[in-house]
Amino acid sequence: MKKKHSAKRFLVISLILVLISMVGASFVQTSGGKVTVKDLRWETPSGHLMSALLFVPDSASVDSPAPGIVTSHGWYNNREMQDLNFVEYSRRGYVVMSIDMYGHGNSDAIPATDWQNRGTGMYDAVELMADLPYVDVSNIGVTGHSNGARAANWSILEDNKKPADEQLISSVLLVANDAMYSSDPAEPLYWSMRNDTQEYTNNYGSRDVGIIAAQYDEFFFRSLGEDGTVTPPRDYIDTEYAQSFLNFGVDPEGEPRKSYQMYEQEVEGEEAVRVIYNPDQIHPWNHFSASVVESSLDYFEKTVGAPDPISASNQIWQYKVFFNLLGLIGFFMFVVSFTKVMLQTKAFSSLRASKEATAAAAPAGIGKAWFWGGLVVSAIISGWSYLGVYNWSMENRPAFLPQAPVFYIGVWSVVMGVVTLIILFLSYKLFSKKQGMDLRETGALIGWRSLGKTVVLSLIVTVAAFGLVFAADYFFKTDFRFWVIAIKAFTPDKIILALKFLPFFLIFYVANSIAINCFNYVSGGRKEWVNTALMAVFNGISAAVLIVVQYTHFFIEGDVYFSSLSPIIGIWLFPIVIIIPLAAIITRKIYRVTKNPYLGGIIYAIIVSVMMVSNTLTQL
Repeated sequence: MKKKHSAKRFLVISLILVLISMVGASFVQTSGGKVTVKDLRWETPSGHLMSALLFVPDSASVDSPAPGIVTSHGWYNNREMQDLNFVEYSRRGYVVMSIDMYGHGNSDAIPATDWQNRGTGMYDAVELMADLPYVDVSNIGVTGHSNGARAANWSILEDNKKPADEQLISSVLLVANDAMYSSDPAEPLYWSMRNDTQEYTNNYGSRDVGIIAAQYDEFFFRSLGEDGTVTPPRDYIDTEYAQSFLNFGVDPEGEPRKSYQMYEQEVEGEEAVRVIYNPDQIHPWNHFSASVVESSLDYFEKTVGAPDPISASNQIWQYKVFFNLLGLIGFFMFVVSFTKVMLQTKAFSSLRASKEATAAAAPAGIGKAWFWGGLVVSAIISGWSYLGVYNWSMENRPAFLPQAPVFYIGVWSVVMGVVTLIILFLSYKLFSKKQGMDLRETGALIGWRSLGKTVVLSLIVTVAAFGLVFAADYFFKTDFRFWVIAIKAFTPDKIILALKFLPFFLIFYVANSIAINCFNYVSGGRKEWVNTALMAVFNGISAAVLIVVQYTHFFIEGDVYFSSLSPIIGIWLFPIVIIIPLAAIITRKIYRVTKNPYLGGIIYAIIVSVMMVSNTLTQL
């Protein structure tokens, strides 16, 4: 009876946390009700459906139009990722449109050959912004992180096609991507390397332009030195590219220009600004950084003018992060507690264990070797295979699985799921069976009827959990996230995608749950949580080691260690280092009351599948 009431108590707590998250995050992003948030869906001149969040301050009106800013996430993200910007811009009186670039979030997917067309949707958003009666059409800025900045560059090329008096963009802030330096704007806008036939030029005209160039950016701000070596991004400000940019598109001469200093010059009869900020941080930290927000606020106040000037150091977006994190915690707490409550119903009571699972005795002798050896071997193969399957997955992705990152992580998950099952099989045959291990007693083997109920309950739990996410989106336009970990509402097409990728993650998370709960649930004379923590650590240790290797090398040598593959694989490890360890905790809590490793494994695999397909790029 005590356990029954405990599950219900935690269910209520989880719902309270989720409600606080919704209300608190909404209060912050609306500046206490002074900003109206609108969810836009419209058919663009490109012929595609586009999605954006529009933030309209009460001070913006037809009689007093406000400057507008279109902001964009980078590749493999979505419109909500720009919350630090849309919160701070809108509270200062700007009308802000945070877009889902094509192929992301709720916007239509398009072929890669069309990405550059109209700035991957950004220029479509600029034109819509210009049509809003409460927007000052003479003061429209664009900004974006990473490939969102590349979309801003592409939008400039689109804007340049119009007569000078009809151009819409007056200010550009490129976060974590290069400017256009060459006289040939058709050349790649990143990893630019000067050759003897190129000349520096000013592709931006009289527009104001700023760059935020992190000193440890994994992708951009490199060039060829005179000796043929590639300059590291921490030296970017001293390169000819940066200096030509700060000199408004001419070969740099005279005293070198500095970062964090705005340079002004008359261009085509108008005063124009150029500035470079170079914070001491990595690429993904740019969209979770108070210093980057401060630089962007200073930049736009200078170039388009803030209707309600507030000190750039006065920032509140961190409070939204806090409330979003509360929602994320509440979401996973709901998953566990709601599962336990459902196990108390007549329909699913047969899945509840008659007696709560407890840790087995600590392994001794050869058993200790199997225990620790399995963990260590698994971790080594995990790190090795993460690197090893990258090129294969990028080259062999089938067209019906249109998300490259999810396919890559999915293939890795299959490899590790199979490896885990092989280790468990050998462990059982060569040791555990001789020690009297009963696979049915531990739950590693269950009947078909129980498995069917397990699948049904898994679906009920995940649908209910994501129902909270959709409630947050519908009523408050918020979701549950922390930096690169996000659980958000999604369009129906993501359900089909999640079903396609689900088998990849089922293989891993079910195998992982069996390993953690049926084979490695031992006490060692310590409290139960020590074993759970150990399982969580070994679940994520290979990802953590790879991160340490990549960035230690980067900070010392000036470039990423895994550059022979792709710098992106290090960035994709940041959410993994949390998500996989969390699986050990979630599945363990569910296993303790069920002695069923499949229930927690299936629930977690569904959540991960949906989370991944709704937060990345869909490619046609």
